[in-house]
Amino acid sequence: MITRFAPSPTGPLHLGHAFSALTAHDRARAAGGTFLLRIEDTDRERSKPEWEELIFEDLHWLGLDWPEPVLRQSDHLDDYHAVIDALAARGLVYPCSCSRADIRAALSAPQEGAPPVGPDGIVYPGTCRGRPMSSRQEGDALRLDIARAVAETGPLQFTETGPIHPGQHQADPEELVQGTGDVILARRVSGEVAYHLAVTLDDARQGVTEVTRGEDLFSATPVQRLLQELLRLPRPDYHHHRLIRDERGRRLAKRDDARALSLYRSEGVTPEEIRRMVGL
Repeated sequence: MITRFAPSPTGPLHLGHAFSALTAHDRARAAGGTFLLRIEDTDRERSKPEWEELIFEDLHWLGLDWPEPVLRQSDHLDDYHAVIDALAARGLVYPCSCSRADIRAALSAPQEGAPPVGPDGIVYPGTCRGRPMSSRQEGDALRLDIARAVAETGPLQFTETGPIHPGQHQADPEELVQGTGDVILARRVSGEVAYHLAVTLDDARQGVTEVTRGEDLFSATPVQRLLQELLRLPRPDYHHHRLIRDERGRRLAKRDDARALSLYRSEGVTPEEIRRMVGL
């Protein structure tokens, strides 16, 4: 059993991160398996060495350990782009020049109900779909043509071991097309590889057998299963756990500095007390 905790070094870890890391570490230890730490630092503008160092300090303080060296996504950018090129050669990728404002404008025409929202926000309406890669210009995003991709794959099944959605699941191809839309593989302005592709390739690269993460990412699983099938990658199990929320019911974010682990450390809180605070 191999699982992982994969934070981005863009701010301090908070109680929600502690719960996710401890959950993954505890599950790996109970199974006699391996807990991995991965640094997801493709956001080069917001990722900072000092935040990465703080991640190591916080996790060691919690009593966690992991094999070295740690995988950093920034070390594998060429690998990600090579995969995008291979998908493009199969006619599954197209360039997109739409900004967020363009997408909102395209969806502002009178229609029944609100626009569908998927794991990446408002579902892209397909404005640039059909553009050939030869028309790509500097600054274009690269999107996966979900409908074409679904046509190339078989059933998209996955096993959920978490307490919220336990059991066997099968992604609905129509829901992928209508409810997820053509997800971004590389971003428009920076050219950075986007989450879905990077995390899918990294889990395969590291031999992850169980993906441990928050329930807010459950809806991202079908598109990642689609990428696994397209690229002939192994299929891990998934363990989506509950989220740690504030007193108003909102999930914690890195802006919640008052719940930063480094602050608790400085105030003399113990790792055992952190475990109790998050319900472990």
